[in-house]
Amino acid sequence: MALDKPPGLVVDPNETTKEQTLADLLQNEFGIKLFRAGIVHRLDKDTSGVILVAKTEEALVNLQTQFKERLIKKEYLALAHGVIAENVKVEGSIGRNPGNREKFIVLPDGKQAVTEYEPVQNFQFSIFNFQSIFNDLNKIQMRKLERQRYNEFTLIKCLPKTGRTHQIRVHLKYINHPIVADEKYGGRKISRMDKRWCPRIFLHAAKIGFAHPETGKWTELESPLPEDLKKTLGLLSKK
Repeated sequence: MALDKPPGLVVDPNETTKEQTLADLLQNEFGIKLFRAGIVHRLDKDTSGVILVAKTEEALVNLQTQFKERLIKKEYLALAHGVIAENVKVEGSIGRNPGNREKFIVLPDGKQAVTEYEPVQNFQFSIFNFQSIFNDLNKIQMRKLERQRYNEFTLIKCLPKTGRTHQIRVHLKYINHPIVADEKYGGRKISRMDKRWCPRIFLHAAKIGFAHPETGKWTELESPLPEDLKKTLGLLSKK
């Protein structure tokens, strides 16, 4: 089955997770007793969107094999800082940050990772919204934001060709276009500014394509952009 995961829901339980997880719900509410409650792949806690769950051992093995052989096609939507004017392919091996084990970075000896990005639309704040959201800043602070070109954003399709942890986020940080409201990779100051108008990381699993485990028929499932992210885009104007 496929689920439309809301933001704020942890997929897998771990030592630091105290709240109910998606795995808990699948086991308790749906009676799925497979490994990891049939969850085939992960989404970060605050990432929303479509996620696949196997209900039988055969389906689990089949889908896991498709992921391992990179047959499954995933498409995410993200709002990134800055202007991305053309398609970009990022090839940068990813590993844990030696200085912070909770983060990942591009490393020469990391695991191979490839992500393609396609710009959908460039955005900027209207003057009214920009001044309204940051009305407590003085003129010097406002000019600093303008010099940093904080006012420019790009809605992009993210097409990961590999499945490394935080891959989309790490690669966008690597090319200096971090995702809006990404506390982990966007920088403390910038992400705090983002949180004034975007409630959580602007990253959504919009589409997944796979061969159906029983019929072999190519199947694509889509999840529309949720209301909180639609509302965020509504504060911006197309360029």
